[in-house]
Amino acid sequence: MVKVRPLAELEGALDYRFKNGVLMERALTHSSARGAKITDRDNERLEFIGDRVLGLAVAELLGELMPEAREGQLAKKFNQLVRRETCALIARKLQLGDYLILSDSEDDSGGRDKDTILADAMEALLAAVFLDSGFAAARSVVRGLWGPISGELPAQVQDPKSALQEWAQGRGLPLPLYIEIERSGPDHAPVFVSEVRVSGFEPERGEGPSKRIAEQSAADAILKRERLWAEK
Repeated sequence: MVKVRPLAELEGALDYRFKNGVLMERALTHSSARGAKITDRDNERLEFIGDRVLGLAVAELLGELMPEAREGQLAKKFNQLVRRETCALIARKLQLGDYLILSDSEDDSGGRDKDTILADAMEALLAAVFLDSGFAAARSVVRGLWGPISGELPAQVQDPKSALQEWAQGRGLPLPLYIEIERSGPDHAPVFVSEVRVSGFEPERGEGPSKRIAEQSAADAILKRERLWAEK
């Protein structure tokens, strides 16, 4: 699908002018366009690079904005800012959907407003800036777009397992491992005991009337022990 708005308008919104327009166009090209033989390249490889560019730029920004924050607080805010929904939010502020190159079928199915497509294109666009002019230019774009919303996003209401997973990912650790330690009681009133293990940390256990609740309890225990759950 041919883009419906001139790319110069998007460059104005980014406050960045590309030296290599091919990079910009590729960043806006969804895989459906390649599948429909509209082009022979898409933005998937750029999205991979852009994810890393965004992570580094946001981590640096938070280090400056939150100089007294603990690592866990930084990780929580970091995950909040780089997650798919936030990238899609930024993309919508730029009206990025109007510039995407999609297949007719993807366009007809509402692809220009899908979170996944918008978020991937946003990250691919950051990669394109990085490859076009280096990290300083990409950092400037990230700060211009993410900086104004860094204090606006409300804290997510999370269950303990989700919060622990985000914390572990923020530290670059493997996902938490849950192990069923014990099951007791009658069938109509069972009691489960589960243990959660996070690489480099002492495990914690929790119990409950279902496996899920026991795992949530274990996650809650390790979060409280590491003082990451006090605000919940």
